[in-house]
Amino acid sequence: MANLDTTTVIFLIVSGFIASFIDSTVGGGGLISTPALLSLGLPVPYALGTNKLAASIGCFTSVLSFWRAGKIKKAAFTLMPLSFIGSALGAYVVYLLPEQLMKNIIVVLLVAVAVYTYRRKDWGDAGTVEKLGMQALIGAIVMAFAMGFYDGFFGPGTGSFLIFGFLYLGYDFVTAAGNAKALNFASGVGALVSFAVSGTIIWSYGLIMAAAMIAGAVVGTRLAIKKGASYVRPLYLLVTTLLIGKQVYEILLK
Repeated sequence: MANLDTTTVIFLIVSGFIASFIDSTVGGGGLISTPALLSLGLPVPYALGTNKLAASIGCFTSVLSFWRAGKIKKAAFTLMPLSFIGSALGAYVVYLLPEQLMKNIIVVLLVAVAVYTYRRKDWGDAGTVEKLGMQALIGAIVMAFAMGFYDGFFGPGTGSFLIFGFLYLGYDFVTAAGNAKALNFASGVGALVSFAVSGTIIWSYGLIMAAAMIAGAVVGTRLAIKKGASYVRPLYLLVTTLLIGKQVYEILLK
């Protein structure tokens, strides 16, 4: 299954770098990396597991970069265990709801998120909160667990929803992206453990792609921190729009 010729290695490196470059800031890198692995002939479970290995390592790099730049708040680290637990539970009950129903719901929610963000032209340019009040903290706790559960259960759009949630709490775009990556990493590790236990990871492919994702994450986060909302906001809207298109396409195929 794992044929590591020169062309395959180069393909893994290029697709991994591009996916992580995007994913490091606003999520959605799976739109590139997962189809890339599937195109190499991997069965779906192995493509998902291998992608989760590479993406988790790239995501950890993003978290470190945002943290060192002071773009992840203490509250996000406190919420990470909830995302991990939620993801584990989500993976456990993955078959409770029909996938088609989830796709329909997610399209509606993603469209609402995109429209709301587009209409709020200066939203996220500057942060309006330093410390979460009790009501906001409760909302953040619910969001961390619910998005972790969703990431383990279904997944598409998790990064977009997390960024939107942190923007709604009053953070600027870059800090919202940093906080979102912290929670995304926690939920991703929960899913990664499940894939590792089930043996559906091609480690050679995953580690090669992970090395490229580390580089992509470093470049992507540095650019986001340097450029700020003027860079993150349009990229966020672009990735959210692509996610909407992907979900609509899959619905129409049914």
